[in-house]
Amino acid sequence: MNNRLLFVDLTTGRIGCSTIPENYLKEYIGGSGLGVRILWDWLNPSTSPLDPSSPLLFITGPLTGANGPATGRFTVCGRSPQTGLWGEANIGGFVGPELRYAGFDAVLVTGKAPTPVYLWIHQGDAQIRDASHLWGKTDIYETQVQIRQELEEPRARIACIGLAAENGVVFSGIFSDHGRAAARTGLGLLMASKNLKALAVRGTQKIPLALPERFSEERIRVNKELANHNMTAVFRATGTSGAAEYLQMLGDMPQKYWMGASFDGADKISGAQMAETILAGTAACQGCVISCGRVVSIPEGPYQTNGKTKGPEYETICSFGSQLLVDDLAAITALGETCDRLGMDSISAGSVIGLAYLLFERGILTEKDTEGLTLQWGDPKPAFVFLEKMARRQGIGEWMAQGSRAFAARLGVEELAVQVNGLDVAMHDPRAFSGQTLSYLTSPRGACHNQSDFFTVELGGTLDEIGIPMTDRFTDAGKAKYVARHQHWRSVCNSLVMCFFASVSPKDVVDLLNLATGEEWTLDSLMTAGERIWNLKRLYNLALGYSPDNEKLPALLLQALPDGGQGGFIPDVQTLKKEYYEACGWDQKSGMPGKEVIDRLNLGFTKDKF
Repeated sequence: MNNRLLFVDLTTGRIGCSTIPENYLKEYIGGSGLGVRILWDWLNPSTSPLDPSSPLLFITGPLTGANGPATGRFTVCGRSPQTGLWGEANIGGFVGPELRYAGFDAVLVTGKAPTPVYLWIHQGDAQIRDASHLWGKTDIYETQVQIRQELEEPRARIACIGLAAENGVVFSGIFSDHGRAAARTGLGLLMASKNLKALAVRGTQKIPLALPERFSEERIRVNKELANHNMTAVFRATGTSGAAEYLQMLGDMPQKYWMGASFDGADKISGAQMAETILAGTAACQGCVISCGRVVSIPEGPYQTNGKTKGPEYETICSFGSQLLVDDLAAITALGETCDRLGMDSISAGSVIGLAYLLFERGILTEKDTEGLTLQWGDPKPAFVFLEKMARRQGIGEWMAQGSRAFAARLGVEELAVQVNGLDVAMHDPRAFSGQTLSYLTSPRGACHNQSDFFTVELGGTLDEIGIPMTDRFTDAGKAKYVARHQHWRSVCNSLVMCFFASVSPKDVVDLLNLATGEEWTLDSLMTAGERIWNLKRLYNLALGYSPDNEKLPALLLQALPDGGQGGFIPDVQTLKKEYYEACGWDQKSGMPGKEVIDRLNLGFTKDKF
């Protein structure tokens, strides 16, 4: 890595550069792993997430920008305004690689500018520029265009926020390129609280590699294998929603805000249907051979596009499709586009809208609350209204903008919000894959599938090299140790930063990392680093007052759906958690890592926060 961290204090306008400690790199790799180690030094439990002193970190990994395999990503970290806990979101596209080409591995932002600004990072230098003319006036795409025009640099890459973040929506994100998003945990709001509209980046420097020729040879070989992999072919042909019909059959794809056992319209909104009807091309992150991004064109009808636009991914077709029982792919595309332009996380935005439909059905919300809107399953029109109202904090949108947990609590029915620790459950139902239950309950950022997508293991995606076999999806006992190991591996992936869609063997990952860094990682030492990172994120939350009592499935997910692919199954949370804590070496009552774990992982420095 360049080993350079750009520091920006927006309150004073001071800009500086520091070296990332060598031992941090050797123990935490990069990405969110290195991010949590850096931000631990800034952790102050008495400070709110939106205090000007609360840091926001943009950070790359040791393989970011190295032309694959699937490593054109970077991570945004900070304390989440949505959950109050550890917040992170990684994002594809081109901004992360460009940051490294500009000579930096990370950007740490603190303070609050007196007026809206954006950062211009170019060839080892950085400037703070006025963004008052952009604030409140541009969406995420317009912002990128205008900043490039101002800089007279058409190849600049931009990461920016939208109206939702500026207006205080807790699930607002940070967006770049072709609708790429660091959307979960509300870090767009953290960025907005600093009056920071965007990062603009451009560079032409070479990424430092320890053994560049050998790395290039290995990267080319691995990329060729990845390009020819069966899963790559599926993602390229049908995108992330290619398995929608199969997941719906298994009971994994949620519908009717987690209350429906099946959805007859699943085949109408799948990746295959998209490919056969509106697909106009694909999009890829920097150096990626998978090209899972969808480019679509809708030539006519109420949701006609002006040329080509971004097509919805799996989470979006669930959020605005199956969860609302909408089977109109054009409408779902338009809802996803609107959500992106306004700058919101489609999972949380769709979830709070789905919750509103459920509350209306049950009479808890009325037309008086919705200002005359009638909410009917299958009708997408109210969702468009809600997106605009949430982004502008108008009418009922003021309540919904606080997230599903707060929205339900305001109406006295917090138990109906399908969330864990304030983060809406991702679009994979734990009643279909019990291991995913632990992924949601113990994720440091709330109900997240990007800390461990263990459902893929239970679908047959075993990782034999690191001792993770396939397990029965309806079995609870004996599974926790594999979930924990999978979380440690995904912590490695999120530190590299490598896309989960890349079917690259762990051995190849080790070889690429060593050739890039000149270190002597082994698979065992890399897994230990993943375990260290996982435990430090745990300790970060515990220092903030996190309680293991919150590790429970929401009430709606404890109701059986006997008619669908779940077969009436309900995960045994108590058994799963007990065995998980044992496997992790955590205290059963406090959830605290034990002394043996702390000592073995060299985490003794954390004691000053307890």
